[in-house]
Amino acid sequence: MPSSPPPVLETRKITKVFSRVVANKDISIQLAKGEIIALLGENGAGKSTLMNVLFGLYQPSSGEIFLDGRKVAFSSPREAIAQGLGMVHQHFMLVPTLSVTQNVILGDEPTSLGHIRYRKARARVAELSRRHGLLVDPDARVEDLSVGLQQRVEILKALYRNARVLILDEPTAVLTPGEVEELFSVLRGLAASGTSIIIITHKLEEVKSLSERVYILRKGEVTGELRTASATASELAKLMVGRDVILEVEKPAPAPGAGPGASAPGPVLALEALVARGSRGMQALKGASLSVGAGEILGVAGVEGNGQKELCEAIAGLLSLDSGRILFQGQDVATWSPRRRMEAGMGYVPQDRRGSGLVLPFTVEENLALGRSDRRPWSRAGLLDFQAMRRAALDLMGVYDIRAAGPESPVSTLSGGNQQKVILAREFSRQPSFLLISQPTRGLDVGAIEYVYRRILELRERGTAIILVSMELDEIFALSDRIIVLHGGRTVFEAGASATRPHEIGEYMIRGSKA
Repeated sequence: MPSSPPPVLETRKITKVFSRVVANKDISIQLAKGEIIALLGENGAGKSTLMNVLFGLYQPSSGEIFLDGRKVAFSSPREAIAQGLGMVHQHFMLVPTLSVTQNVILGDEPTSLGHIRYRKARARVAELSRRHGLLVDPDARVEDLSVGLQQRVEILKALYRNARVLILDEPTAVLTPGEVEELFSVLRGLAASGTSIIIITHKLEEVKSLSERVYILRKGEVTGELRTASATASELAKLMVGRDVILEVEKPAPAPGAGPGASAPGPVLALEALVARGSRGMQALKGASLSVGAGEILGVAGVEGNGQKELCEAIAGLLSLDSGRILFQGQDVATWSPRRRMEAGMGYVPQDRRGSGLVLPFTVEENLALGRSDRRPWSRAGLLDFQAMRRAALDLMGVYDIRAAGPESPVSTLSGGNQQKVILAREFSRQPSFLLISQPTRGLDVGAIEYVYRRILELRERGTAIILVSMELDEIFALSDRIIVLHGGRTVFEAGASATRPHEIGEYMIRGSKA
Protein backbone atom coordinates (compact mmCIF):
# COMPACT_ATOMS: atom_id res chain seq x y z
CA MET A 1 0.00 0.00 0.00
CA PRO A 2 1.58 3.35 -1.06
CA SER A 3 2.51 5.70 1.75
CA SER A 4 0.98 9.17 1.87
CA PRO A 5 3.18 12.01 0.63
CA PRO A 6 5.05 14.05 3.22
CA PRO A 7 3.74 17.53 4.11
CA VAL A 8 4.70 20.28 1.69
CA LEU A 9 5.98 22.22 4.70
CA GLU A 10 6.72 21.09 8.23
CA THR A 11 8.40 22.60 11.27
CA ARG A 12 9.71 20.46 14.12
CA LYS A 13 10.24 22.06 17.52
CA ILE A 14 11.19 25.49 16.20
CA THR A 15 12.49 27.74 18.99
CA LYS A 16 13.54 31.37 18.56
CA VAL A 17 15.07 33.42 21.38
CA PHE A 18 15.82 37.15 21.26
CA SER A 19 18.16 38.05 24.10
CA ARG A 20 16.03 37.11 27.15
CA VAL A 21 12.73 36.84 25.25
CA VAL A 22 11.53 33.42 24.03
CA ALA A 23 9.41 34.31 20.98
CA ASN A 24 8.83 30.73 19.78
CA LYS A 25 9.15 27.54 21.83
CA ASP A 26 9.08 24.03 20.32
CA ILE A 27 6.59 24.89 17.56
CA SER A 28 5.65 22.03 15.25
CA ILE A 29 3.18 22.52 12.40
CA GLN A 30 2.37 20.72 9.14
CA LEU A 31 0.94 21.98 5.84
CA ALA A 32 -0.33 19.70 3.04
CA LYS A 33 -0.45 20.45 -0.68
CA GLY A 34 -3.43 22.65 -1.57
CA GLU A 35 -4.35 23.16 2.08
CA ILE A 36 -5.19 26.46 3.79
CA ILE A 37 -4.27 26.60 7.47
CA ALA A 38 -4.51 29.49 9.91
CA LEU A 39 -2.05 30.53 12.58
CA LEU A 40 -4.14 32.25 15.24
CA GLY A 41 -2.86 34.06 18.29
CA GLU A 42 -2.97 37.20 20.37
CA ASN A 43 -0.54 40.08 19.84
CA GLY A 44 2.99 39.04 20.70
CA ALA A 45 2.14 35.31 20.59
CA GLY A 46 4.97 34.62 18.15
CA LYS A 47 3.01 34.21 14.90
CA SER A 48 4.99 36.64 12.77
CA THR A 49 8.28 35.49 14.33
CA LEU A 50 7.60 31.92 13.23
CA MET A 51 6.76 33.02 9.69
CA ASN A 52 9.90 35.15 9.55
CA VAL A 53 11.90 32.06 10.56
CA LEU A 54 10.25 30.11 7.74
CA PHE A 55 11.01 32.89 5.26
CA GLY A 56 14.68 33.18 6.19
CA LEU A 57 14.43 36.59 7.83
CA TYR A 58 15.34 35.04 11.21
CA GLN A 59 17.46 32.01 11.98
CA PRO A 60 15.92 29.54 14.47
CA SER A 61 17.70 29.09 17.79
CA SER A 62 16.85 25.39 17.48
CA GLY A 63 14.51 23.12 15.55
CA GLU A 64 14.15 22.02 11.94
CA ILE A 65 12.24 22.94 8.77
CA PHE A 66 11.26 20.42 6.09
CA LEU A 67 10.01 20.93 2.53
CA ASP A 68 8.48 17.85 0.89
CA GLY A 69 10.13 15.73 3.58
CA ARG A 70 13.59 17.22 2.92
CA LYS A 71 15.38 19.19 5.64
CA VAL A 72 16.13 22.78 4.59
CA ALA A 73 17.73 25.86 6.13
CA PHE A 74 17.31 29.38 4.76
CA SER A 75 19.88 32.06 5.49
CA SER A 76 17.91 34.72 3.60
CA PRO A 77 14.50 35.34 2.02
CA ARG A 78 16.11 34.87 -1.40
CA GLU A 79 16.91 31.25 -0.51
CA ALA A 80 13.35 30.70 0.77
CA ILE A 81 11.90 32.18 -2.42
CA ALA A 82 14.14 29.94 -4.54
CA GLN A 83 12.66 26.93 -2.71
CA GLY A 84 9.08 28.00 -3.47
CA LEU A 85 8.07 30.08 -0.45
CA GLY A 86 6.33 33.42 -0.87
CA MET A 87 5.29 35.89 1.82
CA VAL A 88 2.87 38.83 1.79
CA HIS A 89 3.77 41.04 4.74
CA GLN A 90 1.25 43.03 6.76
CA HIS A 91 3.02 46.22 5.63
CA PHE A 92 3.44 45.91 1.87
CA MET A 93 6.93 45.89 0.34
CA LEU A 94 6.13 47.91 -2.78
CA VAL A 95 7.70 50.92 -4.50
CA PRO A 96 4.79 53.38 -4.91
CA THR A 97 6.19 55.23 -7.94
CA LEU A 98 6.79 52.08 -10.02
CA SER A 99 4.22 50.26 -12.11
CA VAL A 100 2.58 46.98 -11.15
CA THR A 101 4.82 45.05 -13.56
CA GLN A 102 7.97 46.80 -12.35
CA ASN A 103 7.12 45.96 -8.74
CA VAL A 104 6.33 42.33 -9.52
CA ILE A 105 9.60 41.66 -11.37
CA LEU A 106 11.83 43.83 -9.16
CA GLY A 107 14.94 41.80 -8.28
CA ASP A 108 13.98 39.00 -10.70
CA GLU A 109 13.89 40.79 -14.04
CA PRO A 110 14.11 38.69 -17.24
CA THR A 111 17.07 39.93 -19.25
CA SER A 112 18.66 39.38 -22.63
CA LEU A 113 22.05 40.80 -23.59
CA GLY A 114 21.97 43.01 -20.52
CA HIS A 115 18.51 44.47 -21.25
CA ILE A 116 15.31 43.85 -19.31
CA ARG A 117 12.70 42.07 -21.44
CA TYR A 118 9.88 44.21 -20.14
CA ARG A 119 7.24 43.18 -22.67
CA LYS A 120 7.80 39.52 -21.86
CA ALA A 121 7.58 40.25 -18.13
CA ARG A 122 4.41 42.32 -18.58
CA ALA A 123 2.76 39.54 -20.58
CA ARG A 124 3.52 37.02 -17.83
CA VAL A 125 2.21 39.35 -15.12
CA ALA A 126 -1.00 39.87 -17.12
CA GLU A 127 -1.37 36.10 -17.65
CA LEU A 128 -0.88 35.33 -13.94
CA SER A 129 -3.36 38.05 -13.10
CA ARG A 130 -6.03 36.56 -15.39
CA ARG A 131 -5.38 32.93 -14.42
CA HIS A 132 -5.72 33.50 -10.68
CA GLY A 133 -8.42 36.17 -10.71
CA LEU A 134 -6.02 38.84 -9.43
CA LEU A 135 -7.32 41.45 -11.86
CA VAL A 136 -5.08 44.50 -11.80
CA ASP A 137 -3.72 46.74 -14.56
CA PRO A 138 -0.07 45.71 -15.14
CA ASP A 139 0.75 49.28 -16.23
CA ALA A 140 -0.86 51.11 -13.30
CA ARG A 141 1.34 52.91 -10.82
CA VAL A 142 1.15 51.29 -7.41
CA GLU A 143 0.55 54.60 -5.62
CA ASP A 144 -2.66 55.00 -7.64
CA LEU A 145 -4.08 51.65 -6.49
CA SER A 146 -6.36 50.92 -3.56
CA VAL A 147 -4.95 48.93 -0.66
CA GLY A 148 -6.80 45.82 -1.87
CA LEU A 149 -5.23 46.06 -5.32
CA GLN A 150 -1.79 46.64 -3.81
CA GLN A 151 -2.21 43.39 -1.91
CA ARG A 152 -2.95 41.63 -5.19
CA VAL A 153 0.36 42.98 -6.51
CA GLU A 154 2.14 41.42 -3.51
CA ILE A 155 0.49 38.05 -4.23
CA LEU A 156 1.46 38.35 -7.90
CA LYS A 157 5.07 38.96 -6.84
CA ALA A 158 5.07 35.62 -5.02
CA LEU A 159 3.34 33.74 -7.87
CA TYR A 160 5.72 35.25 -10.43
CA ARG A 161 8.53 33.60 -8.46
CA ASN A 162 6.69 30.23 -8.58
CA ALA A 163 5.64 30.13 -4.92
CA ARG A 164 4.24 26.75 -3.85
CA VAL A 165 3.70 27.91 -0.28
CA LEU A 166 2.13 31.32 0.29
CA ILE A 167 2.29 32.98 3.72
CA LEU A 168 0.01 35.97 4.37
CA ASP A 169 0.53 38.04 7.52
CA GLU A 170 -2.74 39.69 8.68
CA PRO A 171 -4.02 39.76 5.08
CA THR A 172 -7.34 41.50 5.81
CA ALA A 173 -6.11 44.15 8.26
CA VAL A 174 -6.57 47.02 5.78
CA LEU A 175 -9.26 45.65 3.45
CA THR A 176 -12.92 46.55 3.06
CA PRO A 177 -15.52 43.77 3.54
CA GLY A 178 -15.87 43.48 -0.25
CA GLU A 179 -12.11 43.23 -0.73
CA VAL A 180 -11.95 40.53 1.96
CA GLU A 181 -14.50 38.44 0.04
CA GLU A 182 -12.54 38.91 -3.19
CA LEU A 183 -9.27 37.95 -1.49
CA PHE A 184 -10.77 34.79 0.00
CA SER A 185 -12.13 33.80 -3.41
CA VAL A 186 -8.64 34.20 -4.88
CA LEU A 187 -7.03 32.20 -2.07
CA ARG A 188 -9.53 29.35 -2.44
CA GLY A 189 -8.77 29.27 -6.16
CA LEU A 190 -5.04 29.15 -5.50
CA ALA A 191 -5.50 26.28 -3.04
CA ALA A 192 -7.65 24.39 -5.56
CA SER A 193 -4.80 24.68 -8.07
CA GLY A 194 -2.31 23.20 -5.57
CA THR A 195 -0.83 26.21 -3.76
CA SER A 196 -0.49 25.67 0.00
CA ILE A 197 -1.43 28.69 2.11
CA ILE A 198 -0.80 29.88 5.68
CA ILE A 199 -2.72 32.90 6.96
CA ILE A 200 -1.59 34.65 10.13
CA THR A 201 -4.55 36.37 11.72
CA HIS A 202 -6.42 37.26 14.88
CA LYS A 203 -9.90 37.37 13.29
CA LEU A 204 -11.93 34.38 14.40
CA GLU A 205 -14.68 34.50 11.79
CA GLU A 206 -12.15 34.72 8.97
CA VAL A 207 -10.33 31.68 10.34
CA LYS A 208 -13.60 29.75 10.29
CA SER A 209 -14.53 31.02 6.83
CA LEU A 210 -11.25 30.23 5.06
CA SER A 211 -9.03 27.65 6.76
CA GLU A 212 -9.29 23.89 7.05
CA ARG A 213 -7.17 23.61 10.19
CA VAL A 214 -6.00 26.15 12.74
CA TYR A 215 -3.00 26.22 15.05
CA ILE A 216 -3.39 28.46 18.10
CA LEU A 217 -0.31 30.15 19.59
CA ARG A 218 -0.10 31.70 23.04
CA LYS A 219 3.09 33.12 24.56
CA GLY A 220 5.18 31.52 21.83
CA GLU A 221 3.79 27.98 22.17
CA VAL A 222 1.16 25.97 20.32
CA THR A 223 -1.81 25.62 22.67
CA GLY A 224 -4.10 23.82 20.26
CA GLU A 225 -4.62 22.36 16.77
CA LEU A 226 -8.22 22.06 15.58
CA ARG A 227 -10.26 21.27 12.52
CA THR A 228 -11.79 24.65 11.84
CA ALA A 229 -15.23 23.38 10.90
CA SER A 230 -15.78 21.85 14.34
CA ALA A 231 -14.38 24.75 16.41
CA THR A 232 -16.50 27.54 17.86
CA ALA A 233 -15.41 31.19 17.98
CA SER A 234 -15.58 31.13 21.80
CA GLU A 235 -13.38 28.02 21.93
CA LEU A 236 -10.77 29.59 19.65
CA ALA A 237 -10.80 32.84 21.63
CA LYS A 238 -10.27 31.02 24.93
CA LEU A 239 -7.34 29.03 23.52
CA MET A 240 -5.85 32.29 22.21
CA VAL A 241 -5.94 34.37 25.38
CA GLY A 242 -6.27 31.73 28.10
CA ARG A 243 -9.63 32.98 29.41
CA ASP A 244 -13.23 33.42 28.36
CA VAL A 245 -13.67 36.44 26.08
CA ILE A 246 -16.88 38.42 25.72
CA LEU A 247 -17.37 38.61 21.96
CA GLU A 248 -20.50 40.80 22.14
CA VAL A 249 -20.14 44.47 23.10
CA GLU A 250 -22.33 45.49 26.03
CA LYS A 251 -22.94 49.19 25.48
CA PRO A 252 -24.98 51.13 28.04
CA ALA A 253 -27.42 53.76 26.85
CA PRO A 254 -25.72 57.10 26.11
CA ALA A 255 -25.63 59.61 28.94
CA PRO A 256 -24.47 62.85 27.27
CA GLY A 257 -23.94 66.05 29.14
CA ALA A 258 -21.44 65.00 31.80
CA GLY A 259 -17.71 64.81 32.04
CA PRO A 260 -14.80 66.58 30.34
CA GLY A 261 -16.60 67.26 27.07
CA ALA A 262 -19.59 69.03 28.57
CA SER A 263 -18.13 72.41 29.47
CA ALA A 264 -19.70 74.18 26.48
CA PRO A 265 -23.33 74.06 25.28
CA GLY A 266 -24.13 72.27 22.03
CA PRO A 267 -21.78 69.91 20.23
CA VAL A 268 -18.25 69.44 21.56
CA LEU A 269 -16.98 69.31 17.97
CA ALA A 270 -18.74 70.48 14.81
CA LEU A 271 -17.44 70.52 11.24
CA GLU A 272 -19.13 72.97 8.90
CA ALA A 273 -18.81 72.43 5.13
CA LEU A 274 -15.13 71.44 5.08
CA VAL A 275 -13.39 71.79 1.73
CA ALA A 276 -9.77 70.63 1.50
CA ARG A 277 -7.28 69.17 -0.94
CA GLY A 278 -5.40 65.92 -0.48
CA SER A 279 -1.68 65.23 -0.88
CA ARG A 280 -1.89 65.34 -4.70
CA GLY A 281 -3.71 68.66 -4.86
CA MET A 282 -7.07 67.10 -5.73
CA GLN A 283 -10.13 68.13 -3.76
CA ALA A 284 -10.71 65.37 -1.17
CA LEU A 285 -13.26 67.03 1.12
CA LYS A 286 -16.17 68.68 -0.68
CA GLY A 287 -18.34 70.20 2.00
CA ALA A 288 -18.22 67.52 4.69
CA SER A 289 -20.21 68.39 7.83
CA LEU A 290 -20.83 66.57 11.11
CA SER A 291 -21.15 67.12 14.84
CA VAL A 292 -20.62 65.06 17.99
CA GLY A 293 -21.71 65.78 21.54
CA ALA A 294 -20.35 64.98 24.98
CA GLY A 295 -20.70 61.32 25.90
CA GLU A 296 -21.47 60.33 22.31
CA ILE A 297 -19.69 58.12 19.76
CA LEU A 298 -20.14 59.12 16.13
CA GLY A 299 -19.14 56.36 13.69
CA VAL A 300 -17.77 57.36 10.27
CA ALA A 301 -18.14 54.66 7.61
CA GLY A 302 -16.98 54.71 4.01
CA VAL A 303 -14.95 52.93 1.38
CA GLU A 304 -11.29 53.88 1.61
CA GLY A 305 -10.36 56.89 -0.48
CA ASN A 306 -13.57 58.86 0.05
CA GLY A 307 -12.07 61.51 2.30
CA GLN A 308 -11.65 59.71 5.64
CA LYS A 309 -7.90 60.30 5.77
CA GLU A 310 -8.26 63.99 4.92
CA LEU A 311 -11.14 64.40 7.37
CA CYS A 312 -8.97 63.06 10.19
CA GLU A 313 -5.99 65.19 9.20
CA ALA A 314 -8.15 68.32 9.02
CA ILE A 315 -9.57 67.70 12.51
CA ALA A 316 -6.10 67.00 13.91
CA GLY A 317 -4.60 70.14 12.33
CA LEU A 318 -2.41 68.31 9.84
CA LEU A 319 -4.27 69.53 6.73
CA SER A 320 -5.16 73.11 5.87
CA LEU A 321 -8.71 73.92 4.77
CA ASP A 322 -9.72 75.74 1.61
CA SER A 323 -12.94 76.68 3.38
CA GLY A 324 -15.18 75.64 6.23
CA ARG A 325 -15.02 75.76 10.01
CA ILE A 326 -13.91 73.39 12.78
CA LEU A 327 -15.68 74.34 15.99
CA PHE A 328 -14.35 72.88 19.24
CA GLN A 329 -16.25 73.90 22.39
CA GLY A 330 -17.85 76.61 20.24
CA GLN A 331 -14.52 78.11 19.12
CA ASP A 332 -13.19 77.94 15.54
CA VAL A 333 -9.87 76.07 15.76
CA ALA A 334 -9.30 75.64 12.01
CA THR A 335 -6.07 77.68 12.12
CA TRP A 336 -4.76 76.19 15.38
CA SER A 337 -1.63 74.04 15.37
CA PRO A 338 -1.88 70.33 16.22
CA ARG A 339 -0.13 71.01 19.54
CA ARG A 340 -2.54 73.78 20.51
CA ARG A 341 -5.49 71.51 19.73
CA MET A 342 -4.01 68.73 21.84
CA GLU A 343 -3.38 71.06 24.77
CA ALA A 344 -6.98 72.30 24.54
CA GLY A 345 -8.27 68.75 25.02
CA MET A 346 -8.37 67.15 21.57
CA GLY A 347 -6.88 63.65 21.13
CA TYR A 348 -6.01 61.74 17.96
CA VAL A 349 -5.31 58.06 17.23
CA PRO A 350 -4.16 58.02 13.58
CA GLN A 351 -4.79 55.24 11.07
CA ASP A 352 -1.12 54.86 10.11
CA ARG A 353 0.48 53.87 13.41
CA ARG A 354 3.97 53.46 11.96
CA GLY A 355 4.01 56.58 9.81
CA SER A 356 2.01 59.01 11.95
CA GLY A 357 1.41 57.56 15.41
CA LEU A 358 4.90 56.52 16.49
CA VAL A 359 8.55 57.44 16.17
CA LEU A 360 9.86 53.96 15.40
CA PRO A 361 13.51 54.41 16.50
CA PHE A 362 12.33 55.86 19.86
CA THR A 363 11.77 53.60 22.85
CA VAL A 364 8.39 52.64 24.26
CA GLU A 365 8.79 55.12 27.14
CA GLU A 366 9.77 57.93 24.77
CA ASN A 367 6.76 57.28 22.53
CA LEU A 368 4.43 57.24 25.54
CA ALA A 369 5.80 60.64 26.59
CA LEU A 370 5.38 62.28 23.17
CA GLY A 371 3.49 65.56 23.37
CA ARG A 372 3.92 65.95 27.13
CA SER A 373 7.63 65.45 27.74
CA ASP A 374 8.00 69.17 28.53
CA ARG A 375 5.85 69.03 31.66
CA ARG A 376 5.74 67.27 35.00
CA PRO A 377 6.18 64.49 35.85
CA TRP A 378 8.06 63.76 32.62
CA SER A 379 10.41 66.73 33.02
CA ARG A 380 11.62 69.13 35.68
CA ALA A 381 13.09 72.60 35.11
CA GLY A 382 13.20 71.97 31.36
CA LEU A 383 15.09 68.66 31.65
CA LEU A 384 13.69 65.20 31.07
CA ASP A 385 13.18 63.17 34.23
CA PHE A 386 14.03 59.72 32.91
CA GLN A 387 13.10 57.92 36.12
CA ALA A 388 9.65 59.52 36.15
CA MET A 389 9.28 58.78 32.44
CA ARG A 390 10.09 55.12 33.06
CA ARG A 391 7.68 54.86 36.00
CA ALA A 392 4.88 56.38 33.94
CA ALA A 393 5.69 54.04 31.04
CA LEU A 394 5.69 50.97 33.27
CA ASP A 395 2.30 51.97 34.68
CA LEU A 396 0.79 52.38 31.21
CA MET A 397 2.40 49.17 29.95
CA GLY A 398 0.72 47.33 32.80
CA VAL A 399 -2.68 48.96 32.38
CA TYR A 400 -2.76 48.49 28.59
CA ASP A 401 -0.95 45.12 28.51
CA ILE A 402 1.84 46.39 26.24
CA ARG A 403 4.17 43.46 25.73
CA ALA A 404 7.82 44.40 25.27
CA ALA A 405 11.15 43.41 26.79
CA GLY A 406 10.98 46.68 28.73
CA PRO A 407 10.14 50.38 28.45
CA GLU A 408 13.62 50.95 27.01
CA SER A 409 12.86 48.71 23.99
CA PRO A 410 12.66 50.49 20.61
CA VAL A 411 9.00 50.59 19.61
CA SER A 412 10.02 49.23 16.18
CA THR A 413 10.72 45.86 17.82
CA LEU A 414 7.12 45.45 19.04
CA SER A 415 4.42 43.52 17.19
CA GLY A 416 1.92 45.62 15.23
CA GLY A 417 -0.74 45.08 17.88
CA ASN A 418 1.53 46.20 20.70
CA GLN A 419 2.56 49.27 18.71
CA GLN A 420 -1.14 50.12 18.46
CA LYS A 421 -1.51 49.71 22.21
CA VAL A 422 1.29 52.25 22.78
CA ILE A 423 -0.66 54.86 20.81
CA LEU A 424 -3.93 54.05 22.54
CA ALA A 425 -2.29 54.20 25.97
CA ARG A 426 -0.74 57.59 25.23
CA GLU A 427 -3.91 59.17 23.83
CA PHE A 428 -6.47 57.61 26.18
CA SER A 429 -4.42 58.49 29.28
CA ARG A 430 -4.59 62.20 28.38
CA GLN A 431 -8.34 62.03 29.21
CA PRO A 432 -9.28 64.32 26.31
CA SER A 433 -12.58 66.20 25.94
CA PHE A 434 -12.72 65.07 22.32
CA LEU A 435 -11.08 61.98 20.82
CA LEU A 436 -10.71 61.13 17.15
CA ILE A 437 -9.94 57.43 16.65
CA SER A 438 -9.12 55.99 13.24
CA GLN A 439 -8.97 52.18 12.91
CA PRO A 440 -8.41 51.63 16.68
CA THR A 441 -8.31 47.81 16.61
CA ARG A 442 -6.44 47.21 13.36
CA GLY A 443 -4.06 44.32 14.02
CA LEU A 444 -5.36 43.59 17.54
CA ASP A 445 -6.45 40.17 18.81
CA VAL A 446 -9.88 39.47 20.30
CA GLY A 447 -8.68 39.88 23.88
CA ALA A 448 -7.11 43.25 23.10
CA ILE A 449 -10.15 44.33 21.08
CA GLU A 450 -12.42 43.52 24.01
CA TYR A 451 -10.18 45.65 26.24
CA VAL A 452 -9.99 48.59 23.79
CA TYR A 453 -13.76 48.62 23.35
CA ARG A 454 -14.21 48.73 27.11
CA ARG A 455 -11.79 51.67 27.41
CA ILE A 456 -13.53 53.55 24.57
CA LEU A 457 -16.89 53.07 26.28
CA GLU A 458 -15.41 54.23 29.59
CA LEU A 459 -14.32 57.48 27.91
CA ARG A 460 -17.84 57.83 26.49
CA GLU A 461 -19.35 57.33 29.94
CA ARG A 462 -17.06 60.04 31.35
CA GLY A 463 -18.45 62.46 28.75
CA THR A 464 -15.73 62.38 26.10
CA ALA A 465 -17.02 63.16 22.61
CA ILE A 466 -15.66 60.52 20.23
CA ILE A 467 -15.45 60.22 16.46
CA LEU A 468 -14.71 56.64 15.37
CA VAL A 469 -13.45 56.09 11.81
CA SER A 470 -13.34 52.39 10.95
CA MET A 471 -13.31 50.04 7.98
CA GLU A 472 -15.01 47.43 10.17
CA LEU A 473 -18.77 47.83 9.95
CA ASP A 474 -19.21 45.44 12.87
CA GLU A 475 -17.06 47.78 14.93
CA ILE A 476 -18.99 50.86 13.81
CA PHE A 477 -22.31 49.28 14.82
CA ALA A 478 -20.97 47.83 18.08
CA LEU A 479 -19.69 51.15 19.43
CA SER A 480 -21.49 54.02 17.73
CA ASP A 481 -24.54 55.97 18.89
CA ARG A 482 -24.90 57.63 15.49
CA ILE A 483 -23.40 56.71 12.10
CA ILE A 484 -22.56 58.85 9.09
CA VAL A 485 -21.30 57.73 5.68
CA LEU A 486 -18.58 59.63 3.86
CA HIS A 487 -18.69 59.29 0.06
CA GLY A 488 -16.82 61.44 -2.43
CA GLY A 489 -15.70 63.79 0.32
CA ARG A 490 -19.27 64.53 1.44
CA THR A 491 -21.52 63.34 4.24
CA VAL A 492 -24.23 61.42 2.35
CA PHE A 493 -26.08 59.62 5.15
CA GLU A 494 -26.71 59.97 8.87
CA ALA A 495 -28.80 57.86 11.24
CA GLY A 496 -28.89 56.49 14.75
CA ALA A 497 -27.01 53.19 14.98
CA SER A 498 -30.17 51.39 16.10
CA ALA A 499 -32.18 52.91 13.23
CA THR A 500 -30.14 51.52 10.35
CA ARG A 501 -28.58 48.24 9.23
CA PRO A 502 -25.21 47.23 7.71
CA HIS A 503 -26.68 46.58 4.24
CA GLU A 504 -28.15 50.10 4.14
CA ILE A 505 -24.82 51.62 5.22
CA GLY A 506 -23.09 49.46 2.60
CA GLU A 507 -25.27 50.85 -0.19
CA TYR A 508 -24.40 54.42 0.73
CA MET A 509 -20.71 53.49 1.05
CA ILE A 510 -20.61 52.10 -2.49
CA ARG A 511 -23.04 54.36 -4.38
CA GLY A 512 -23.36 57.47 -2.25
CA SER A 513 -27.11 56.92 -2.26
CA LYS A 514 -29.70 54.21 -1.64
CA ALA A 515 -30.61 52.02 -4.62
